[in-house]
Amino acid sequence: MLNLVLFGPPGAGKGTQSEKLIRRYNLVHLSTGDLLRSQIAAGTELGIKAKQLMDQGLLVPDEVVIGMIQHKLHENQTAAGFIFDGFPRTVPQAEALDQLLHQHDTQITTMIALVVDDEELTRRLLVRGQTSGRPDDQNEELIRRRVKEYNEKTAPVADYYSKQDKFAAIDGIGDIETIFDLICSKIAQAVG
Repeated sequence: MLNLVLFGPPGAGKGTQSEKLIRRYNLVHLSTGDLLRSQIAAGTELGIKAKQLMDQGLLVPDEVVIGMIQHKLHENQTAAGFIFDGFPRTVPQAEALDQLLHQHDTQITTMIALVVDDEELTRRLLVRGQTSGRPDDQNEELIRRRVKEYNEKTAPVADYYSKQDKFAAIDGIGDIETIFDLICSKIAQAVG
């Protein structure tokens, strides 16, 4: 089973690359952002709570996100693999994900980080906000808070996977196809 963590701050290109990886490797996409937005759209209790936090640029609590991931893993037990987009964001989430995958007799194959500087991220998100309709992409102060939150809370996750020899960083600025080819070559190295 091929299990990828696609890592990077908001606006790094995870969604774009995820779509291409899903098609290439026949993976199930687990985007915590998409899962949360679907809960918000459905008006569930979880969605209402998540929206309040997201509107402030804050992360949703681990137990909520992990519960959603566990449900998706259970629903897709015969999948060729998973791509985790936007998760794990903290070391405790990474540890919980390792435990969940172990229960399904699998593990993370590799974590690939798309590296993009803060100014480029802010520019990309403001541009995306003009068409996405997402309020968290339309406010520069909120964008900068999201990027700062990422840098402070999620960067240690890279160290966690690095210690397992499962981490690769790729420049997230450039041609989409070139970046995709680099990701695929990192995956080929990871599966040996």
